[in-house]
Amino acid sequence: MTQTQKIYEYLKTGKRLTAIQALKMFGCFRLAARIADLRNQGHTIWTDYVTIKNKTFAAYKLSK
Repeated sequence: MTQTQKIYEYLKTGKRLTAIQALKMFGCFRLAARIADLRNQGHTIWTDYVTIKNKTFAAYKLSK
């Protein structure tokens, strides 16, 4: 199973995914690229921007 497939299966559970989580869970260094692949396949994925301790990062979630 590819990283993109693993990420899609994870997002189907309804959970959000950040780059740090993707690196730890799937060994994926380029989550934004994998999200772009999924979007190009026709999946609707929402991007939330989360700020913690003055650091902002993206968290992706699959649209229902």
